[in-house]
Amino acid sequence: MSKKLYIKTYGCQMNVYDSERMEDVLRPEGYQITEQPDDADLVILNTCHIREKAAEKVYSDIGRLRPHKDGKTKNGEEMVIAVAGCVGQAEGAEMMRRAPVVDMVIGPQTYHRLPELLKDVKEQRKDKSSARVLDTDFPVEAKFDHLPKVEKAKGPAAFLTVQEGCDKFCAFCVVPYTRGAEYSRPSADIIRDAKRMASEGVVEITLLGQNVSAYHGDDGNGGETTLGTLIRELDKIDGIERLRYTTSHPTEIDDELLTAHRDVESCMPYLHLPIQSGSDKILKAMNRRHTGDEYRSTIGRLREMRPDIALSGDFIVGFPGETDQDFEDTLQLVRDVKYSQAYSFKYSQRPGTPAATDEDQVPEEVKAERLARLQALLTEQQIEFNSTSVGKKMKILLERPGKQEGQLIGRSPYLQAVHVDLSKENIALDETGNKAYNSFMGRMVEVEILEAGPHSLKAVLVAD
Repeated sequence: MSKKLYIKTYGCQMNVYDSERMEDVLRPEGYQITEQPDDADLVILNTCHIREKAAEKVYSDIGRLRPHKDGKTKNGEEMVIAVAGCVGQAEGAEMMRRAPVVDMVIGPQTYHRLPELLKDVKEQRKDKSSARVLDTDFPVEAKFDHLPKVEKAKGPAAFLTVQEGCDKFCAFCVVPYTRGAEYSRPSADIIRDAKRMASEGVVEITLLGQNVSAYHGDDGNGGETTLGTLIRELDKIDGIERLRYTTSHPTEIDDELLTAHRDVESCMPYLHLPIQSGSDKILKAMNRRHTGDEYRSTIGRLREMRPDIALSGDFIVGFPGETDQDFEDTLQLVRDVKYSQAYSFKYSQRPGTPAATDEDQVPEEVKAERLARLQALLTEQQIEFNSTSVGKKMKILLERPGKQEGQLIGRSPYLQAVHVDLSKENIALDETGNKAYNSFMGRMVEVEILEAGPHSLKAVLVAD
């Protein structure tokens, strides 16, 4: 009898990729994915430490799992509960103490060892009433060298990790402590994976890294490949029509990357480039290593290379020491740059980061008021950007069904969600007598945008 695996993924695209790779690691051990945790043999909570109250949310989910662990699974064994990811890395020992129901805590760099760690759990259970396995070391070997072959791609768009870790040590961020130092995969390995993806029907690849613009992979000839050069190499692969990358740091948007946006057709006209604050004083306190004007200059050069590029960003309001003027500087930067979308949050203290011990914390009510003002401006810009799409024709990649019959959802070159109504199209019937809308899944189609909302667009197919 196969064993059931339930994985809950929190946070970033990197965690989505890691969860898929954990599934790959465990499939040879007889595990098959289930959508429900209640009858799973193994539950993995793949956690993220970036968002506010991240650890508390994990503990709440652990509490909901506790009743399911009281009985036996269909295989006659006790459920194994594992916590993976950045919360596990940062708070592993405390989590084992606080949540005895958790059998195993592993960090982002050790999930390739899951099969042997599960054996440790079972060995411990032979002698004890509960198992306690903690593995949050940063191994000397690269985990990518020990991961099994990736299973077949699940759709027309896929993530591909090219870089992990960060050396920037921003004062608010736990990534250097949970993901470790920057590591770039050899370019040949990435190209091999991308070719396999293309052979399986992947049309769009998003290159992932905590600081992906710092990519400097071994080129196999004693030199290094930059992200801009890697994009040019991936563009040569038959079948890959779209390339994206995330997340970048403003200090590492170099000339090779800028010219890739200008020259490489498959490099999408969209860039997520966090700044966090528009105040030079706060940027310095954050250890961001650039000023607001340097960020504006990078954006200006990018728009010279690719005038139609859309930008998104990240913002933190209420960082320790932020004054009304500092916040106004952030609003002004947003007005200057004009974003197609953005993510914004109130600053929350992360244990172990320099800013967490700063005594000049901003009151919660001030943070809330500033966040509301910032989000109102960002929403206004997003609506304005979306509205400029109405009446335009563009190619989109259809990825999944919508909520309405005959509706499929895809992404524009600018990463907007586009709802396409196919109900009036002359589409052939399948063997069940229903219109074969799914035959359009994974296809790149030309559409005309009819309507724009705050978060998505509506479109119809353009006749051939």
